[in-house]
Amino acid sequence: MNVELITPEQKLFAGEANRIQMPGIDGLFEVLNNHAPLISALKEGQVKITTNEGQKLINITGGFAEVLKNKVVVLAESAKEVA
Repeated sequence: MNVELITPEQKLFAGEANRIQMPGIDGLFEVLNNHAPLISALKEGQVKITTNEGQKLINITGGFAEVLKNKVVVLAESAKEVA
């Protein structure tokens, strides 16, 4: 699936991923290929993006995520890459 993680200042990630784990306001949730459409508010926490090359860890302060047609867009208030 295609994943983009964007803040008002920059695009921190854009590419193909096998899974993405996000801190939803009701708890952690994970999105895999062919996931049902959804929109979710995100709280402060860590986004884990798993690709064929490894894992990216990005801390966010909150935001929103949209999942639609095998594409995930994460709009974060602010974010910092950890690994």
